[in-house]
Amino acid sequence: MANFAKSNVPRFSVDVYQNEYLPEGGREVNAIVTVTSTGGGTSRGGAFAAAPPTSRPGRGAPDPGVPGPGATAAVVLMVDCSGSMEYPPTKMRNAREATAAAIDALRDGTAFAVVAGTHVASEVYPGGGRLANANEQTRAQAKEALRRLGAGGGTAIGTWLQLADRLLHSGDAAIRHGILLTDGRNEHESPDDLKAALDVCAGRFTCDARGVGTDWEVKEVTAVASALLGSADIVADPAHLAADFTRMMTDAMGKEVADVALRLWTPVGAEIVFVKQVAPAVEDLTDRRSQSGPRAGDYPTGSWGDESRDYHVCVRVPQTGLGQEMLAARVSLVLPDPAGGTPQALSHGLVRAVWTDDMAASTSINPQVAHYTGQAELAQAIQQGLDARKSGDIDGATAKLGRAVQLAAVSGNEGTAKLLSKVVDVVDVATGTVRLKAKVADADEMTLETRSTKTVRVKK
Repeated sequence: MANFAKSNVPRFSVDVYQNEYLPEGGREVNAIVTVTSTGGGTSRGGAFAAAPPTSRPGRGAPDPGVPGPGATAAVVLMVDCSGSMEYPPTKMRNAREATAAAIDALRDGTAFAVVAGTHVASEVYPGGGRLANANEQTRAQAKEALRRLGAGGGTAIGTWLQLADRLLHSGDAAIRHGILLTDGRNEHESPDDLKAALDVCAGRFTCDARGVGTDWEVKEVTAVASALLGSADIVADPAHLAADFTRMMTDAMGKEVADVALRLWTPVGAEIVFVKQVAPAVEDLTDRRSQSGPRAGDYPTGSWGDESRDYHVCVRVPQTGLGQEMLAARVSLVLPDPAGGTPQALSHGLVRAVWTDDMAASTSINPQVAHYTGQAELAQAIQQGLDARKSGDIDGATAKLGRAVQLAAVSGNEGTAKLLSKVVDVVDVATGTVRLKAKVADADEMTLETRSTKTVRVKK
């Protein structure tokens, strides 16, 4: 990874929201950690700022296969070209147009490549195991190569990701990002093969995944985004692909620093119960911990631009007497040193525990903690309800989706509430009384499932 001068790193801040008071014998401390990054390189182009083109010896034309010095970011676009993309024929055309739109959104100097995905992965542009340097000429060449794409073959998403990984690591870009489009199920490799590929790629690049149409498997697409710390969504109408791809690439262009980790240090006798990202979407990071020193562990957060995210941290502390207090955890943001030296500390915050016999203080739930506990339950209720519906468990589905309706209303998650209303008829919001709709469009059910983890923040 390329080193970041301090002037190019956004300013990070950490705010901790919690009720620090515990009753006698209380051991679990919950806190919401809000991380905000501002004022990075956005106004100067960020990590995607233009890089001078590399010239061939004795010639003035840029070499499309060699990113120029300073190309600190790289993107690989993976386009499903399996046989199902030909039905209807407009789907493949929409995919080509969407990829072309994403290429147009690349900033000058960004390293990039295009991959065609079937039961194998093939380089579309620039080829030769290389990345191109984005400029007017290479964008035109890449879009010309797209025109030759056709549909045929199967689907093996793991092979696409592994080729993207090799291409992204063919240069020295600091920020590495993938965009993956599929329209079908991953039928030409086993679930274990896909998981193995995700395990290899995790931590090496981030990836946004999109399912087009309604013949793909939600859990496969969301697994890709989850493992690679990207976003997942459905584009039910292929005609909307270009707009979605443009938004994705624009978001990618805003990333300024990669591999930021949330570091948690706990004192002797304390342990981390869980760490979850809870905004803008729920993502459990607990099992992704890597040891970073005595009683300290790092949790990956991916790439950052100017943005804010919330994390729910739960710490189990040793029992202590009334009137005592202790530091339950120290929260830090760290940026690894590419040379293997001491990581750069970006910001920090403290999680505290105080034991009291004041019942009002110890039983009060912090509003942020309460809100995001409800948002996590909302996501789980939707997923369990839809799984029950698919298995024919009508009573179970009704109960879970009714609870989801109730939670969405309480938390003000209007977007999720609207999606739920396409799957159930709401009888009473306050009690979560619903009836399953007799007929539900595949697109509506898949949209609810795909977006079930999206959260809303606490209203100020």
